[in-house]
Amino acid sequence: MKKRLLFILFSCFHFEIAAFELNGLIQANIAATDSLTNWQENGTGILRYDQDRAHLQHTFLDVTKELPSSFTLHTVLNAYQDGNQQLGFSQAELIYKPLSADTIKWQGRAGFFYPKLSLENVDTGWLSPYTYTQSAINSWIGEEQRTAGIEVTAYSPGRVRKSPWSWQIRFATFAGNDSLGALISWRGFAMHDRQSLYGDRVELAPYPSVINREGLWHPNWIEPFREIDDRLGVYVGAHLDYYTQTKFRYYYYDNLADPNALNQQRLYAWRTRYHSFAFQHRLSKQTRLISQYMTGSTEMGDNFVFVDYDAFYLMLSHRMNQHRVSLRYDRFIVHEDDTIPEDNNESNGYGITLAWRYNFTKQWQLGLEHHINRNTAVNRESLNIAQEQHQQQSLFVVQMKF
Repeated sequence: MKKRLLFILFSCFHFEIAAFELNGLIQANIAATDSLTNWQENGTGILRYDQDRAHLQHTFLDVTKELPSSFTLHTVLNAYQDGNQQLGFSQAELIYKPLSADTIKWQGRAGFFYPKLSLENVDTGWLSPYTYTQSAINSWIGEEQRTAGIEVTAYSPGRVRKSPWSWQIRFATFAGNDSLGALISWRGFAMHDRQSLYGDRVELAPYPSVINREGLWHPNWIEPFREIDDRLGVYVGAHLDYYTQTKFRYYYYDNLADPNALNQQRLYAWRTRYHSFAFQHRLSKQTRLISQYMTGSTEMGDNFVFVDYDAFYLMLSHRMNQHRVSLRYDRFIVHEDDTIPEDNNESNGYGITLAWRYNFTKQWQLGLEHHINRNTAVNRESLNIAQEQHQQQSLFVVQMKF
């Protein structure tokens, strides 16, 4: 408790000391939401909140330090009110970006960081500047994926070639993402903005087919950044920008995990692969269209669990002076094709999110958001809960940046 209090008090200031740059955010809300218990409390709801009350939504400190020889140290420290681990870091990376006059440049980074596949989560702390409830795709990335490894990038800014086109090619190898796929297989996609911290544990509902010895005999939780099989994964990404008007991003990810690897806690490695396509186009200076599509598969054990998954969102965002209004539609599907019919992992749904954000000073923001979704998960029946649920949530948010 003392550490948490010191962290919050320390985060109330923005300053630079000895080449350290510190920025942060405190975000609180009042929520009016459905009472379906969320997965963090071992329920099956896919929204972060299940009680009508005030919540501390986000507190983080973003620390950057310029080092000699073109190196930069970057860390994001987070404090949460909910979840298993409430204090820790979500990012910690060492970035190398040398100055170069070449038309093709390169840079690298190492540590614990997000792949840059999202055009939605582009704000400080890997948050979205558009909505508070994030898309199903990026909610899942925030829950289960981080790169604990090395990434190398070749890039060419259009201005150095007097071209309207800029491009990047990114390649990474990593460890510690072996359980990626467990959450969307058993729970299905969720919609929220909580990011798992290094060393975190994410809870699940106690599905009998998962936890019973006669079933899969797996805990009703995962540790998303645990290394299980001692094998490295890879991803490759390609970015293409036309001026600042249009952006494309493609990523192929494969954790190359051994799905039969099992540790002493009975946590399996999951072989997970996906393709991600992201697009943004500025319709005008004030209005932009953003979209992302992800398709992939994950397997655990000897085809004990095998699912294909697809998710998509389309968002329209308009800014007028200090106001921004964003409307997003999400669609997500998980389809199983494995050898254990008692563990039925079929799920699907859609969501609609409407958000208004008002920056009435450089530091302070007010926001309103309403979200509705319909989601179906067949395995809810094993807990005597209806497969299909209609959930909605309204948020009044106050945010301070520093």
